Amino acid sequence: MPYEFLEDVATADVAFIARGESIEDLFCAAADATMNVMVTDLSTIDRSLERSVNGEAEALDLLLVNWLQELIYYKDAQRLLLRAASVTIERGHKPLRLSGVLSGEPMNPQKHELNADVKAVTLHRLRVEQTPKGWEAFVILDI
Repeated sequence: MPYEFLEDVATADVAFIARGESIEDLFCAAADATMNVMVTDLSTIDRSLERSVNGEAEALDLLLVNWLQELIYYKDAQRLLLRAASVTIERGHKPLRLSGVLSGEPMNPQKHELNADVKAVTLHRLRVEQTPKGWEAFVILDI
């Protein structure tokens, strides 16, 4: 699993570490971790519709926050459960640029076993870094 949930990090929040061989893999893993806080079984989310996402930020950690906030926005505004289908990150200049596609379907309580309602991605202890094994992020979600 390219992510793991951490216990006893923050009260009324959920923390996770996501990993990936590339920065794009990391962003996809973090998206799955975020959605997995909301839905018990990610395989129950059919990929019947798509939403394009574009974003900019001055740093990778802030770009990750923007990416994950898109998942939360679509869940709140359009009641969509979405997973990362693809993501590309341009790092050769500032601001950094992200273009991606999220795919999924409308929320259906009869089909999707819902967990916690994620309200936001916090900046508390947020970290994105390259390691000898690839990329790693530490994220705390407000629930």
